[in-house]
Amino acid sequence: MTLTNDTPITPEQLAVIIESLLFVADHPVAVSDLVKTLDASKQQVEQALSILDDLYQVRGLRLQRNGSNVQLVTASDVTGYVEKFLGLSISSKLSTAAMEVLGIVAYRQPMTRPEIEAIRGVNCDGVLRTLLSKGLIEEVGRLNTVGHPIQYGTTFEFLQYFGLSSLDELPALAMEQDEEADLFTFEQPAGTPPI
Repeated sequence: MTLTNDTPITPEQLAVIIESLLFVADHPVAVSDLVKTLDASKQQVEQALSILDDLYQVRGLRLQRNGSNVQLVTASDVTGYVEKFLGLSISSKLSTAAMEVLGIVAYRQPMTRPEIEAIRGVNCDGVLRTLLSKGLIEEVGRLNTVGHPIQYGTTFEFLQYFGLSSLDELPALAMEQDEEADLFTFEQPAGTPPI
């Protein structure tokens, strides 16, 4: 396909070009970089990405998004075959503590260590180091308060590990009726009159 500046480009042609760019990229690509490279509007690039996303739903690849970044990845249901073909060991399992911290960060990001510890009720330094070393979370900023604590967020590796295309695919948090009621029930000390 040869495109000239005089020829209007169709969304399908733009999708082919974007697919090629994402294929050769060795890292997630910002949508703004695609807009600049292709001299296209953000709306045109998003339309082409939507075409690719629809195409990949029945293929061995997926379009993965994290914020304004996008990349091509293999479909999660073929991970075992890819690992076997490449001679990689099966992905290691995470501890219960690591899964708890990862869940907190994924659903409430960005989160600081003190915020995570306030939810879990225990120190999480070691778990955070493990998740950082595995590349499942990363520093995304610092809170503008005393001490400027590090804020953590999930990474593209997190999405790959769990076979997600974007954070929008995280399952909805479900609270049981009793748990929800407990959140809004306060016990008064014995002998005090009701308010």
